[in-house]
Amino acid sequence: MQVKILWADDEIDLLKPHILFLESKGYSVDTVNNGADAVEKCIEQNYDIVFLDENMPGISGLEALVQIKEEKPFIPIVMITKSEEESIMEEAIGSKIADYLIKPVNPNQILLTIKKNLDQSKLVSQKTNSNYQQEFRQLGMALNNRMDASEWIDLFKKLVFWELELEKIEDSGMREILNMQKKEANSLFSRFIENNYEDWLNGREEAPQMIHTIIKNRVVPQLKGEKVAMVVIDNLRYDQWEMLKPIFLKYFTIEEDDIIFSILPTATHYARNALFAGLMPSEIQKLYPKLWVTEEEEGGKNMYEKELLETNLKRLGKNIKWSYNKVTSYEGGKKLVDTFNELKDNDLNVIVYNFVDMLSHARTEMKVIKELADDEAAYRSLTVSWFEHSPLQDIIKKIADSKAKLIITTDHGTIKVTNPIKIVGQRDLNSNLRYKAGRGMSYKEKEVFVVKNPQDAFLPKGQLSSEFVFAKENDFFVYQNNFNHFVNHYGDTFQHGGISLEEILIPFVVLKAK
Repeated sequence: MQVKILWADDEIDLLKPHILFLESKGYSVDTVNNGADAVEKCIEQNYDIVFLDENMPGISGLEALVQIKEEKPFIPIVMITKSEEESIMEEAIGSKIADYLIKPVNPNQILLTIKKNLDQSKLVSQKTNSNYQQEFRQLGMALNNRMDASEWIDLFKKLVFWELELEKIEDSGMREILNMQKKEANSLFSRFIENNYEDWLNGREEAPQMIHTIIKNRVVPQLKGEKVAMVVIDNLRYDQWEMLKPIFLKYFTIEEDDIIFSILPTATHYARNALFAGLMPSEIQKLYPKLWVTEEEEGGKNMYEKELLETNLKRLGKNIKWSYNKVTSYEGGKKLVDTFNELKDNDLNVIVYNFVDMLSHARTEMKVIKELADDEAAYRSLTVSWFEHSPLQDIIKKIADSKAKLIITTDHGTIKVTNPIKIVGQRDLNSNLRYKAGRGMSYKEKEVFVVKNPQDAFLPKGQLSSEFVFAKENDFFVYQNNFNHFVNHYGDTFQHGGISLEEILIPFVVLKAK
């Protein structure tokens, strides 16, 4: 379909060469020499783009701009003016112009503006697809190599980058290829974790930065002469952080933007307790048995995070003023905003914000949420929308105003599960879909990662926890009984506890207030 252009300028006859140039490129160009006629033309006809001279007799270009936008709010309008006065530019920009050009303009400037506004989506799509095709080969070569932990982090960052870039364009062909590449990467990453995890924990191989030493290695060093706020957003994936980052950059600059490794199971009970205690789960159980709740015991499994953090700070010799707050509701978030000034003189303020985790689980249980977060892109978008309207953003602003450093991290990520695998166990087997802890379980060993002796992976050994079994990639455990019901209920939901790039590789970010 031919692109239709309206060009309004009181000296339109002098622009005949420009008009002929555009027509030679296949565009249809209508011309008028005043603002009133421009408004009338736009009401009568549908134009793809309008060029408006700012200084015309009768109603000015700016006045015409406002009137056209009232009738056709989505039409791109390019303002052309001889003036470089800042006030005119600001008024035009405030009226939502598509572009702003200073006279004299040349034909190529006009052509570039048209392409930028009308063909940008197609051009960006072509360029993005082309760039990913080149990167695809490099990523494929990396996957064929024996990668270490830092190389896996770099590869995961690239996969997330391309996932977000390809999401912006209409062409879905390359997204399908990327999803295949992510699936291959997750298969190889699961094998990497199986081969190295216990060696890292037992000192047989140099370990990457893991969550249970993060306070000692990366948080406490930030306390030297500066106040620090550490916000643990439960279940925050790296791709979600990348989507939230532009909001944080309104108030902060980034000092560190890193990825660290969570522990197994990638579940709140284990990972967050390890984060605050500075210890692996079996070490917590041994040193502080009253602060560890076993799989078999009733009640919440994360009731003693504050106490575990206190023991950690004492072991590290940090005699500082600190606070711990856990937010599990909107009302709790608002209350923390209102009382934040009481905390601003502390050396360290730790805030656990549970809503992303609640959002993830709510998606499983609530049909409306499940429909809103139907895929990865929708899940990311829903996370951003929640953050923009949550008390957490107000808390972040308060932290920025206090000039404290801000650390953003999490305890584990989450993955969309699509492939059910059968497991048989006793009635009191734990309910998590990505890991099982118990005795007498029956499963296919090639489908799972098995820890026969929990102590080898620094996992607590309870009465029933004689072994741990972890789902990999996008698998989830389903019992033989009511198999189809559980598949239909839990398939395509976001879960955590097992082994995948999305669950284990989590953000750790240090920000400085502007």
